[in-house]
Amino acid sequence: MTLYANRFSGKSAIVTGGASGLGLQVATRIVAEGGKVAIWDINPESLAEAKKSSGAHYTHALDVSDYKAVVKATQDSNAALGRIDILVASAGITGATVPVSEFPIDSWLRVMDVNLNGLFYCCREVIPFMSKNGYGRIVNIASVAGKEGNPNASAYSASKAGVIGLTKSLGKELATKGILVNCITPATFESAILTQLPKSQVDYMRSKIPMGRLGEAAESAALACWLASDECSFSTGATFDISGGRTTY
Repeated sequence: MTLYANRFSGKSAIVTGGASGLGLQVATRIVAEGGKVAIWDINPESLAEAKKSSGAHYTHALDVSDYKAVVKATQDSNAALGRIDILVASAGITGATVPVSEFPIDSWLRVMDVNLNGLFYCCREVIPFMSKNGYGRIVNIASVAGKEGNPNASAYSASKAGVIGLTKSLGKELATKGILVNCITPATFESAILTQLPKSQVDYMRSKIPMGRLGEAAESAALACWLASDECSFSTGATFDISGGRTTY
């Protein structure tokens, strides 16, 4: 992993789902490259270790699907960090792995609440702080499933398609405001979220990747951090593939 000295110097970031997996990798890189980070995660037990391992300046335990909690966490993070320049919205869940005709209603609603509504809440609340400074980078973590749809994963696929659509709309809204909004669509990569899926589903997703392997969280983190940096200056409302060749559009 190549680090870039002081790439995030003077910048402050919020990373949701930041206590593990891709979120933790992103938080760790931003701190290592000179930035300040607030980690948000639903798992309070993991936050202390994540703060220690990443060097994050602030942590907040919350469920991003709770709008009032997101409002408070945004205000508290701004106070703790001094400003909000970057949002990396990485919090997400998979939901049930069953056909649509058998999909539990409560699982469908929960996936939408976390993956799409929660991401919308986070974007909505950071924008005023970014607008005040005339600068921002929002990186939404979508999925290849949002482009192609995975069988027996309808809620996850639909929620991530929604993330892609929201990113396109928001990127256009903010294109002249100094705030760039993009998303990435990783194929399956090694992470704790895979424990929510049966082995047959993981094997299916691996079989769809031309490179013949799952991705690594660090690979997606590298792309997310570029999008979160000043180096990304002429891309907004865009979807960036990182799928081992599975999606090339």
